[in-house]
Amino acid sequence: MAHAEDDTAPMGPRIYNLFPTLLGPLPRWHERLPAIAEMGFDWIFLNPIHQPGASGSLYSIKDMRELHPLLRPAGADPSDDDAALRAFFAAAQDAGIRVMLDLVINHTARDGVLVDEHPEWFAHDGHGNIRSPSVADLDNPDQVTVWEDLAELDYTERPAREALLTHWEDTIRCYLALGIHGFRCDAAYKLPGEVWKRLIDAARAEVPDVRFFAETLGAPQHAIEQLRGAGFDYQFNSSKWWDFRAGWLLDQYDKLRDLAPSIAFPESHDTVRRAAEGDGSARESRFWYLFAAVFSSGVMMPIGYELGFAKALHVVETTPEDWDAGCAESCFDISAYIGRVNAMKAATPVLNEEGPQARVTDPNETLVGLVRRSEHGGARSLALINPDPEQTVPYGTEALAGLLGTDAAKIHEITPAKPGGGEIDKTAWREAIDVPVPPRSIRVFVTG
Repeated sequence: MAHAEDDTAPMGPRIYNLFPTLLGPLPRWHERLPAIAEMGFDWIFLNPIHQPGASGSLYSIKDMRELHPLLRPAGADPSDDDAALRAFFAAAQDAGIRVMLDLVINHTARDGVLVDEHPEWFAHDGHGNIRSPSVADLDNPDQVTVWEDLAELDYTERPAREALLTHWEDTIRCYLALGIHGFRCDAAYKLPGEVWKRLIDAARAEVPDVRFFAETLGAPQHAIEQLRGAGFDYQFNSSKWWDFRAGWLLDQYDKLRDLAPSIAFPESHDTVRRAAEGDGSARESRFWYLFAAVFSSGVMMPIGYELGFAKALHVVETTPEDWDAGCAESCFDISAYIGRVNAMKAATPVLNEEGPQARVTDPNETLVGLVRRSEHGGARSLALINPDPEQTVPYGTEALAGLLGTDAAKIHEITPAKPGGGEIDKTAWREAIDVPVPPRSIRVFVTG
């Protein structure tokens, strides 16, 4: 089960993914803090901030002891990097926000310093050459992607592993000393669960409330299952790809919710931007963010989502010029709405835990009803989701009350209003026969 300070009062993370090279030098990160806090986020997730290898990819790390050159202010001395990072982490904490860092320890850059210093830490092929990591497509195992710019670390049991693990324990301690409060563990499924348990236990010996977030998207089930007992606090789910019909998402939710609570997201640094899909409207972005917020314990959103950025983030090509261009081209700003959704989530305990969840409508119906039940009391939530872009769909008031197991008077609608408010009367539905759910929208109800 997930590590938690108080199992009776869980609080799912609300994460803002600050993609480092989009903002650039650290002083610009400070400038963004007030807006992040205003939207009600309590975590910032930083992708790798380290010096990259020859490919330039953030995830092809050459040296974790050096800051990415785009993140250091012009003229600043590298010896000041730690102080600059410590100042930002402290400023974030003062704003009520904790910071997690991407922990990439399944590989390094092929031209990374560890390759030169400790070649024995890496996996080798039959010819004695350091191996690049690869992954087979789950639907077509014959289709294999190989990352030629990377060198795969070897975590099999052998004498060299002890020194490798000690190295990562020391690295994690260094970041904790700077003020980091969590780690997003890239491709966590590629490391044995016992390795993660050792690293997590060592980190908690230093900072008991440090949090670990497992990234396992696209991994085979057996690779995820072996992480049970490792001590992860959260994992990321695949709800972003749901069509609101297939049963796989709820099956995944049910199978993994006791491994660790999950985090949903409307887009990520690896995906196409929502504003570049469909009609690219503010309505579409509002819809997907609210769905992510009500589906699972945690929610994450990448920088620029609130402003309708259409250009995808890129681990090699993104620069601060993309931030300036995105702001200039922005066609909407849903920051206030994001803040209302986050406030709704923070105030609703049942939406902050991974209680049993079921679809209560037929998969062939237009309207999708999801009921979630708290395991810490009698609270329940009901999300009525209308993915149709044109028609309003009604749902019976009596049926709604039946799903929540109480009478209408004890049910509260918590749907956040859109800018301007007034679109939904949150009490009138009790006197009506049907609850109307407008096109491409979600209405949220709770009881208990």
